[in-house]
Amino acid sequence: MTPLDKQIRREVLIEEKPYTLSIDPDGLKLTEKGKRNGVSFKWAELVNGDAGLAAALQASVNG
Repeated sequence: MTPLDKQIRREVLIEEKPYTLSIDPDGLKLTEKGKRNGVSFKWAELVNGDAGLAAALQASVNG
């Protein structure tokens, strides 16, 4: 396996809208293309099952 030692970014279409998926050693972030704020998860949140809770918390803070 190749270790993840630096950030990689890929574009993905979701419901015909472009998003940027950034994956790095700390976790991942999904952002609407051209925007700065998005949904981010730490790897530990995903492994521990806290990702849903983190997403709900971020959504309530961001409005």
